Amino acid sequence: MNTDIPNNRPHPFKSLVTLIAAATLGTQLVSCTVNPATGGATVVMSGSASERETGQEMYDKFIAEGAAYDDPELQAYVNKIGQRLVAQSDMPDRTFTFTVLDAPEINAFATPGGFIYVNRGLLAYLNDEAELAGVIGHEIAHVTARHHGRRKTAGVTSQVLATTAYVLTGSSAVYEASSMYGAEVISGYGRDMELEADGLGAEYMYKAGYEPEALLDVIGVLKNQEQYMRLKAREAGKSGTTYHGLYATHPRNDKRLQTVIRAAHELDDGTYIESPEIPGEFRRVTDGLVWGESVAGQRADDRYYHNKLGFTIEQPEGWAITPGARAVVASAPDGSATLTITLRRKDSSTTPQATLESLARGDLSEGDPLQQSGLDGYTVIASANGSKKRLAAINLDNLTYLFEGEASDFAASDAQLLALIESFRAMHPKEKSSNDARYVRYIQVPRGADMASLASSTRIDDAEAQLRLINDFYPRGEPRTGDWIKVIQ
Repeated sequence: MNTDIPNNRPHPFKSLVTLIAAATLGTQLVSCTVNPATGGATVVMSGSASERETGQEMYDKFIAEGAAYDDPELQAYVNKIGQRLVAQSDMPDRTFTFTVLDAPEINAFATPGGFIYVNRGLLAYLNDEAELAGVIGHEIAHVTARHHGRRKTAGVTSQVLATTAYVLTGSSAVYEASSMYGAEVISGYGRDMELEADGLGAEYMYKAGYEPEALLDVIGVLKNQEQYMRLKAREAGKSGTTYHGLYATHPRNDKRLQTVIRAAHELDDGTYIESPEIPGEFRRVTDGLVWGESVAGQRADDRYYHNKLGFTIEQPEGWAITPGARAVVASAPDGSATLTITLRRKDSSTTPQATLESLARGDLSEGDPLQQSGLDGYTVIASANGSKKRLAAINLDNLTYLFEGEASDFAASDAQLLALIESFRAMHPKEKSSNDARYVRYIQVPRGADMASLASSTRIDDAEAQLRLINDFYPRGEPRTGDWIKVIQ
């Protein structure tokens, strides 16, 4: 188990990754195994070794891309809770890896092989360690119940890895593209599997000394957030968002859910299980948690960033990149090679390959798909009048980016031109500079204060509703004088 998170993160939302074609499911064997959590027979389309390999690739990419939240103490705290729950699970000897992601979305999810992720954005809405244990236990149960293997079908590994891209960039376009299994990782596995994960998670909680009912508290808090988001969406004429698992599939007063969670108490054999919570520890380790987007733009020195369009591309040493009204031009130090980037509105009815072939002039050869960072693209070499050019088209959001690389010695420069094109991706949220950092802080309620007065000094949109949501006072209710509550500063 690796709990060391690099403090100097290279340079996500909202990814994206180049691993998408790293593995395929076409060579997997269908097998029938005994499910370690349920004891029943389970038909799976991958073994635990291949699941671990896929999950490890995703984890390695998350770390390499700086997706982990830069707080070693918080990372260690989440890992401690996770490992305590694993020890009481149906796979106590399996290696699990727990990571807090630097992402503002209210989410947590598990990927193949025992990798559990909790978004920083979710932690702000939790009130104590037992609630956090409920979230983690639920995700562990997805692994022990083999929900990944049970839902896999041939040809979906690329979508699983594309989900990595969504997490790193927060791009809704990438999320929508990562259909089937990739979307299930983020959005849940369907009500029956989510209910199974709730029941198993509650069992692990109880055996570890946590009150299983805390999971019901989590669902209540997140249901409030869902209600709020739907209200805001209606006001804006849009559809609302949902959260993975814990509330997306359950009504607020789901009797089945209450039954499976409270059934954990039937495991009582008279042995006293001491709560592992240390008073005040959850509050201490989450005090100062970043609120919203990452607080500072973290950018690599060897990349160019276009703030308005939200893309980045490698900038080799000595190269100049000049933005203009009609194009962005990257030029070699001696002017021997250039890469020109232009754009056009994306045509959703066609592919980058078709777009490129309709615009290119000359004979086209060496065509190849581009799928870096979860984006869809295509590249070719165009030959005309005795010269060659490296061309490419890549879709990002609602635009198609067109690349034209040329050089005085094309054969010698083409590899670098292609590498530049392949380095193109969406900017990660943490690469977007922010001069308006906000943090979650704990204070004791002063005499005479209420949620409205506390919100009056909070410089965020819809401040009172936000404070109510993170303190479980939504849509109404007031804290008592001296209570510890969370504020945004």
